[in-house]
Amino acid sequence: MPLPGEQQRFSYRDYLTWAEDERWEILDGKAYNMTPAPSFKHQRIVGNIYHILRNALRDNRCLPGIAPTDVVLSEYDVVQPDVFVVCDPQKITEKNVQGAPDLIVEVISPATARKDRWEKKDLYERFGVLEYILVDAGGEYVERYLLEDSGRFDRGEVFSSGEILHLGSIEQVEIPLLEVFEGERTNHD
Repeated sequence: MPLPGEQQRFSYRDYLTWAEDERWEILDGKAYNMTPAPSFKHQRIVGNIYHILRNALRDNRCLPGIAPTDVVLSEYDVVQPDVFVVCDPQKITEKNVQGAPDLIVEVISPATARKDRWEKKDLYERFGVLEYILVDAGGEYVERYLLEDSGRFDRGEVFSSGEILHLGSIEQVEIPLLEVFEGERTNHD
């Protein structure tokens, strides 16, 4: 039973033998330890996005998911996106998602920014994710990339915390970023 650090290239089969109390991802056969757990702010943002998507997709064939759920892109690529949406129910199994979700959202931190912006972006592009959203919790802004007909992500757009993000991969779904970042709350007595 190979453990992370003992060999160069890992597969999903290896991944299934690792300790269940640890979180790992495999990108192009390389293992990435996802512990320790994310910050409280990170998890609140993830929860807010999931809640908005779940409510928006109630009467839709698309299903939102949240980490930790295994998304198996290939034998050597297994990720646990913070939030994702799958519109093809054939991809959803009892244990995981088999294939690329339509939408993936990653909440970045200083520790994950490089991996999320470069390695995962390239991976998601290669496997045909239609829309990739990066949420910067500290800066309170969002980057969005849409897959073009060429099979490549576009140059991307940046949205501030006060804007509404209209999804490109799922029609008529919008994400009010003020709700995501929980900004400018008012109290009514």
